[in-house]
Amino acid sequence: MLIKSVLEEDRSPAYLIAEIGVNHNGSLELALKSIEAAKSAGADAVKFQTFRTENLVTKYAQMAEYQSENLNDHTSQNQFDMLKKIELSFNDFIILQKKCLDLDIDFLSTPFDEESAEFLHSININAFKIGSGDMNNIPLLKKISAYKTPILLSTGMATLEEVRESLAVITESPVALLHCTSDYPAPLADVNLLAMKTMQNEFGTVVGYSDHTDGVEVSVAAVSLGAKIIEKHFTLDKSLPGPDHKASMTPEQFTNLVRSIRNVELALGDGIKRCMPSEENTKLVARKSIVAARQIHSGEFITAKDLKVKRPGNGLAPKHIDDLVGKMAKESIDMDQLVLWDDVE
Repeated sequence: MLIKSVLEEDRSPAYLIAEIGVNHNGSLELALKSIEAAKSAGADAVKFQTFRTENLVTKYAQMAEYQSENLNDHTSQNQFDMLKKIELSFNDFIILQKKCLDLDIDFLSTPFDEESAEFLHSININAFKIGSGDMNNIPLLKKISAYKTPILLSTGMATLEEVRESLAVITESPVALLHCTSDYPAPLADVNLLAMKTMQNEFGTVVGYSDHTDGVEVSVAAVSLGAKIIEKHFTLDKSLPGPDHKASMTPEQFTNLVRSIRNVELALGDGIKRCMPSEENTKLVARKSIVAARQIHSGEFITAKDLKVKRPGNGLAPKHIDDLVGKMAKESIDMDQLVLWDDVE
């Protein structure tokens, strides 16, 4: 399933992204194994993070609190040192893209600088994911919009007005808005999932959810509210060193996520209220029909006291009981026998 189809179709299964991100720890081999595991787990796409550390952060930029806690490494005091250790080369991403093509899984990545955006465009990436940290980076958004490639815009930390400002410069690319809470793991009280619906109603765009919570519940709830894209961090081993492993799903957990979402989508149905095929037998047994309360003789006029409503439901529906009152029985009708239109005149 290509991301473009998700943005264009009114009704489609949710597009499930395994966010490998930097959970390869700078190892091409680990990244390749992660793609294989994500495909086996049922992901529609894998997503990486493409950056040149020198273009992304200064040598003085401090790590986020969650990064320091997850790394449990007090020797790396800044983002530069941390990111330089886990940076992949542009050629590595060409190899990863080829792996995805061989496995029939979409290859996505988030560019964190203009050079990386140019590179991803040069290899014809299916879609650009913009992280929440760059959702208000207007120069980068303008540059990527000009590529006319689908954009998945995460909106963590943003106000509705900031989302509006970002959309105003994405004029040439189809865009989907991903609701997000930028904490790892995100506390449930701060998820504010209904804000996803607010953006959908306000901007009329496809919406999704970039999930940083523990477990599968919030992603499943997001799909039930109309999310067409779900992104979840993915790792082969939560105990590996790195800033995001602890807040990521293992292959087994991601498989459960996929199963849960697909089951919910199946249960959501098409919205048409009707008797479903599995209910037909129950309907016959549980519904009721109009029957004779006593033996009604041929030629008698039927009164209200002559009729009762009982199971099964294969006769006249109870709503017709008043229509039978005053009719004359053509033939004798036994007690508990269904009273049908052919029995009266």
